[in-house]
Amino acid sequence: MALAQSNMMELGTKAPDFTLFDTISQKPLSLSQLKSNVATVVVFICNHCPFVHHINHKLVEVANEYQVQGIQFIAISSNDVEYFPEDGPELMTRVAKSLSYSFPYLYDETQTVAKAYKAECTPDFFVFDKDLKLAYRGRFDESRPNMGVASGRELTNALDALLDNKEVAKVQYPSVGCSIKWK
Repeated sequence: MALAQSNMMELGTKAPDFTLFDTISQKPLSLSQLKSNVATVVVFICNHCPFVHHINHKLVEVANEYQVQGIQFIAISSNDVEYFPEDGPELMTRVAKSLSYSFPYLYDETQTVAKAYKAECTPDFFVFDKDLKLAYRGRFDESRPNMGVASGRELTNALDALLDNKEVAKVQYPSVGCSIKWK
């Protein structure tokens, strides 16, 4: 596992558009179809990463809580499946079903979306406001595998601010996790 941290895209950046294959619905979905008029969370994850395993159950809980408030969650896996076959679309479908993902789990086969977002690690979170401008990027919370329980506190603080029409805190910390496995 190669440890990496997120790139911290500039706040206010417009969300790069995409259309990717959804491993749950088995059809292509685009950002323009999925985006929310409240906020949209784009998170780069994968099946094998211990950092994703550490937060996965809490991520599902947070997504379920905030989706009913109008916030859209979108998960994307961009890893090279020749290098990590467990991150392939068939196994993505299986993982999404076993964890009861209530959000799309998209496959970025060409890695162009990860590159457009400047994603570096899994997990890597990007929160866009109603105008698809970046309001938060970075980590889920301060916990790590074998170092605390995942709370999602930093992500939920940003989402709560957007729901309350307040400014998201400017102090944001990069996510740390497994590097995206580039082709």
